[in-house]
Amino acid sequence: MPELTAAPARAAGGPARQPAQLYAVAAVSALGGLLFGYDTGIISGALLHLRDDLALSSRGQEIVVSVILVGAMAGALCSGRLAVRYGRRRVVLWVALVFAVGALGSAAAPGVGTLIAARFVLGLAVGGASNMVPVYIAEVAPAAIRGRLMVLFQLMVAIGQLISYLCGWLLADHGGWRLMFGLAVIPAAVLAAGMVKLPESPRWLVEHGRTDAARAVLQRLRPAGTDVGAEIAGIQDVSASAPRADRRALLRPWLRPALVVALGVAAFSQLTGINAVVYYAPTILSDAGFGDSVALVTGVGIGVMLVVAGVSGAIAVDAIGRRRTMLVFVPLSGLAMAVLGAAFLAGDSPAQRWVVILSLFAYILFNGIGIQSVVWLIAPEILPLAVRGPAASLATLSVWGFDLLIAVTALSAINAIGRSGTFFVYAAMNALCVLFVALKVPETRGRSLEDIEKALRAPGTFRRNLAARN
Repeated sequence: MPELTAAPARAAGGPARQPAQLYAVAAVSALGGLLFGYDTGIISGALLHLRDDLALSSRGQEIVVSVILVGAMAGALCSGRLAVRYGRRRVVLWVALVFAVGALGSAAAPGVGTLIAARFVLGLAVGGASNMVPVYIAEVAPAAIRGRLMVLFQLMVAIGQLISYLCGWLLADHGGWRLMFGLAVIPAAVLAAGMVKLPESPRWLVEHGRTDAARAVLQRLRPAGTDVGAEIAGIQDVSASAPRADRRALLRPWLRPALVVALGVAAFSQLTGINAVVYYAPTILSDAGFGDSVALVTGVGIGVMLVVAGVSGAIAVDAIGRRRTMLVFVPLSGLAMAVLGAAFLAGDSPAQRWVVILSLFAYILFNGIGIQSVVWLIAPEILPLAVRGPAASLATLSVWGFDLLIAVTALSAINAIGRSGTFFVYAAMNALCVLFVALKVPETRGRSLEDIEKALRAPGTFRRNLAARN
């Protein structure tokens, strides 16, 4: 409870203003989210040209799309282990450099094999960013605004995807897919330059015995007058009682409820179908007779919806809570997906096309608020300090593993059971997600990381323990 300790002393004067540097730390590090969004989203527009220039079949398209996800799985695993040893900040800096190398390699690729290799390298960076940036932000942010700062990462992912759709539309002529890939070098350079000047996670510093350095960091990142000594004492208390980060620690029974939640939310964030739409919407719409131009413009609309969802999700997770956000918006996401599937059963007409586009936009909005705004937030919050690096890697690996499953099966599923059948399956996954959240996911809004860990360690049900502390 250290992050709540200072609250009573400030209550009479109202909420304390957070230092500008705290927001700068979150904003610069969240550039990793922009790169993540851009490099995963740009393939949507580029694919329309790649499949013609490189004569790619449906299976070939799935490989080019999905190889970045294979790299992301490897990057997620490696980054967690590296972060335990070298620190969160240094790993994010390395990730920025790998982003730049992968972007340049993709832009200069002379053939399919080289392009696949370059996108695998990009995947290493995407996996590292998606794993470490949320952990880094969670460990520097105070409990009161941790949710909105961490959802900034997801918002930057959405902005990156919107930029990728805009680039796909604007560069559609002239075979511009190389420039589409190469533009990612710019934010990668900004991220690398920014991370050089940012502080290390105070929790990592405490865990490695560098208490004075942690105190100096917290004094810069907390309002004047905050008792940072109490926060450090709370971190030390939890760290001293925790097992060291190894494989056996991940198997401890008391940790299992947090792992189930983290891995389950990660899996459903993909099984509910979001990236089937993000990766393949222009291709699906073009093949359905909408035309390449309409398909690309619709892709831009999807990017806009992702940004709107990111902003709305950032507000919702702190205003109504993580759990309630999912319980309110994921059912609406499933309903919109079911309407989309039903629309493809109707005959081609102007009305049918409007239903397809509007239900597609509604799905992106509700799914983006309901689960995409939570998925990168929940794992760093509920996973204990001593195993946060490797355990968060497992959650991130789950995201990318199920993302890969969607990427390599979406077009094949459409060929096998049709667009409607595929979208009905995703709608059913949304319904299962709601059931999982209702039964397993606790509410973490406003709780310090140490308070959450104490609830996890206490006898009884994790969700009920945490609810009792509110």
